[in-house]
Amino acid sequence: MKIASSSRLLTLIACLAMMQPLWAQAHTEASAHGTLLVVNQADHNVSFLPASSGAASAVDVGGITGHELALTPDGRTAFIPIYGNSGVGKPGTDGQTMTVVSVPSHKVIGSVDFGHPVRPHCAIFDKKRNLLYVTTELDKAITVIDPKSLKIVGTIPTGQEQSHMLTISHDGRFGYTANVGPGTVSVLDLNTRKTVKIIPISAQTQRISISADDRKVFTADQTKPQLAVIDTATNTLQSWIPLPEIAYGTAPTPDGHWLLAALRPTNQVAVIDLKTMKVTTTIDVPKTPTEILIRPDGKAAYVSCGGKVAVIDLATWKVQSILQAGAGADGLAWAQ
Repeated sequence: MKIASSSRLLTLIACLAMMQPLWAQAHTEASAHGTLLVVNQADHNVSFLPASSGAASAVDVGGITGHELALTPDGRTAFIPIYGNSGVGKPGTDGQTMTVVSVPSHKVIGSVDFGHPVRPHCAIFDKKRNLLYVTTELDKAITVIDPKSLKIVGTIPTGQEQSHMLTISHDGRFGYTANVGPGTVSVLDLNTRKTVKIIPISAQTQRISISADDRKVFTADQTKPQLAVIDTATNTLQSWIPLPEIAYGTAPTPDGHWLLAALRPTNQVAVIDLKTMKVTTTIDVPKTPTEILIRPDGKAAYVSCGGKVAVIDLATWKVQSILQAGAGADGLAWAQ
């Protein structure tokens, strides 16, 4: 009887071990209640990709191209700056509007006109002040918008050309822009709406993100495979993180342990340990990885790749699934 009981116990243990990955997968899927929004440059629309159930859909945002988007904290309203049909610093159309979309109804509900061509690009919501910041490259500034009235209420000069991307500190005190052509980062005081400092980085830099503790800002050198690490206490270039290839978009995990970086030349995502400042692994993804969004629960990362979005499991560092978006998938946002 003891031998039989032991045998049954071992069998039960083996079954439980086999089922554990299934439980973990089910838990991950169950926690992903929300919708991923994707801006598709070439299709001039925004895709709505439900995480659990429901059909995907798309909303047209105008005849010229939007690149990025921002959501109100309640996830009900999306703002898509209409940049134009060119790359940063290149000739082409100059956008001067921003489209406003209702997330629940998937319909355009308004717009913001900047009054003149400004190439609006990156929108960031300031939860502390209930304001929307939008990079307006041709004005060398950040434009401040009241998201309720859709009125322009101020500007913050960056002092540089091509202020393309923006990140803000979690305490709402400072903003940081990646100025592509000049290869610099502008530090902005969001209280006084003034430029604090301009930090030289490289001949060209792209994208920007901030650590979970607001102590470091990261931007990608476009001339060498390395990330610049800025110390926000001193607003100086502190160090470099060597990479396998030149990076583009970056995103830190909420726990502050990891930083993910899109490596476009090799179609990979690099995983950086922020304790050692070294790459620990790389993950193969579809072509042209551009932007990385970490889901608020910290369990998955979404990477826009051409017309697809790679979903990376942050527990296993493996691609969990590939979502179909639109042509030129770029900016990402998560609506809970």
